[in-house]
Amino acid sequence: MSPPLPPFTLETAAQKARMAEDAWNSRDPARVALAYTEDSRWRNRTEFLTSRAEIVAFLTRKWERELDYRLIKEIWGTLGNRIAVRFAYEWRNPAGQWFRSYGNENWQFDADGLMEQRHASINDLAISEAERKFHWPLGRRPDDHPGLSALGL
Repeated sequence: MSPPLPPFTLETAAQKARMAEDAWNSRDPARVALAYTEDSRWRNRTEFLTSRAEIVAFLTRKWERELDYRLIKEIWGTLGNRIAVRFAYEWRNPAGQWFRSYGNENWQFDADGLMEQRHASINDLAISEAERKFHWPLGRRPDDHPGLSALGL
């Protein structure tokens, strides 16, 4: 089966978002980077990246400081070769403080279904361990685990 390609429908955009969620939950920078064009342009918070190599370096740094990372993405909308998603992820820092990070991403894809642009806005909220909502084992979110809307996020 080929990956969803543009133009996206709501169904294929949701498939694309789940594929991205699964890759990010692997916490494997090289695997994640394969979904992006060689010259992909990113804005992630205040960082601007312009290649797969920069994406791999960024994600390597990210997951060295964002421990026990678990992510859920939810489709917000789609049009043609663009997809908008909202997401939340939970993680702890090396000192043991838990956070839930909330954000929105705007994605643009080339004809082969590789992401050529990613614009992410993200905010972090310190939470207690008791406030965590993402409790699956590290890796892919189980199919029966609630998504953002079901969790009230």
